[in-house]
Amino acid sequence: MMQPTPITIAHGDGIGPEIMSVAIRLLNEAGARLAIEEIQVGESLYKQGFSSGIKPEAWESLRRTKVFLKSPITTPQGGGVKSLNVTIRKTLGLYANIRPCISYHPFIATKHPKMDVVIIRENEEDLYAGIEHRQTDEVYQCLKLITRPGCEKIIRYAFEYVMHRGRKKLTCFTKDNIMKLTDGLFHQVFDEIAKEYPKVQTEHLIIDIGMARIADSPERFDVIVLPNLYGDIMSDVAAEISGSVGIAPSANIGDHIAMFEAIHGSAPDIAGKNVANPSGLILSAVKMLAHIGQGDVAARVHNAWLKTIEEGVHTADMFSDKSRKKVGTTEFGDAVAKNLGKSPDTLKPAIYASDPTPTIHYTPRPPEKKELVGIDVFLHWRGDPDALGAAMEKFNSEQLSLKMITNRGVKVYPDGFPETFCTDHWRCRFMTDGDTISHNDALRLLGNLALAQFDFIKTEHLYNFNGKAGFSLGQGQ
Repeated sequence: MMQPTPITIAHGDGIGPEIMSVAIRLLNEAGARLAIEEIQVGESLYKQGFSSGIKPEAWESLRRTKVFLKSPITTPQGGGVKSLNVTIRKTLGLYANIRPCISYHPFIATKHPKMDVVIIRENEEDLYAGIEHRQTDEVYQCLKLITRPGCEKIIRYAFEYVMHRGRKKLTCFTKDNIMKLTDGLFHQVFDEIAKEYPKVQTEHLIIDIGMARIADSPERFDVIVLPNLYGDIMSDVAAEISGSVGIAPSANIGDHIAMFEAIHGSAPDIAGKNVANPSGLILSAVKMLAHIGQGDVAARVHNAWLKTIEEGVHTADMFSDKSRKKVGTTEFGDAVAKNLGKSPDTLKPAIYASDPTPTIHYTPRPPEKKELVGIDVFLHWRGDPDALGAAMEKFNSEQLSLKMITNRGVKVYPDGFPETFCTDHWRCRFMTDGDTISHNDALRLLGNLALAQFDFIKTEHLYNFNGKAGFSLGQGQ
């Protein structure tokens, strides 16, 4: 007899304990071979002073079992606490978030009966790096970090997913018409890697029109790969238009550890009322079973769920004029349990072979020639842009001279427009008229600004890489 596979579970917050109870019961009754370790995460730990929502000893369980089935948790708003979901994904290197969004027409109401989309979301960087600062009275900042290794890993994973799952097409979404360096890198890497997979159809869309098209005609898409924030939003939209966000599962995959969770939140407003839909967590558990090599049990649970959906036994969020019986959380679990061993009659039966995670290797490129050619100095200052420009011109030197001043990214000096609204946060760009400058040149400028009592709150060095600017122009420059 096969030894049980160790997994870690967390019951979570809000509706989490209710839906986890249903999921674990179904796994056990279906014959899953599991050795379960339980950890506590989420709201109660935040209240105890654990700002990350998890105790140190819980990490040992996750690193030992390497498989995590998690119910949704509640992250307090504000207060300096960090999202547990983001912390786990980044700490454990879970770089790929896979979210299938499928319609179950005609049994669950949807305007998109042919929808079968898989969204593969980068999971570790972008704005979810969570690096934020308050810089002035009026301005807050969040840093968007996009790395070549992060892009290469998630995009290569997406191509491998298409190839090994019998899919045909991969679509990339970015906003690189505006964010030409960060989103531009994601698009550039997509085009580079696409050349290695000539059998995969590819396309790129700007995220705004792409989001509109997935809401209107999702059947035109197959697999989608995109950066973190866009992927988070798009997968919720796609799940909802497929029939209900309550039925959407997800997997978070890394090189060593994997986490499985429903995409919806903890819904504290309905906690304890026996109305939550456990389907998202059930189907996430199915993905977990396939991941650990128990595809037979995965198919048994999934097909029982499909049979229940066909029978019209639905929770409130799925209930429509096509449903037969509205049930609560526990009763839905009962109905699925009774269908274990059965297969759907109309919907396509689930079949799970081994579901190995492709191993993605990143090979660093040789370093490029990096030259310091300027510095952006951000000031906390109140006043007129022309007055600030006149003051900054006095700091010009043989090494550095003022090229422009922007406010919220828009050029306001020289030759700014009086209609441009300005806050108390200014970027003053000083650049060399020669080839390069030294760090001492930058420090000398900052020292002179400090002596003149200008409040500089942030600086960014401006580099050329292999002779190409590694910084964007100001809007209007």
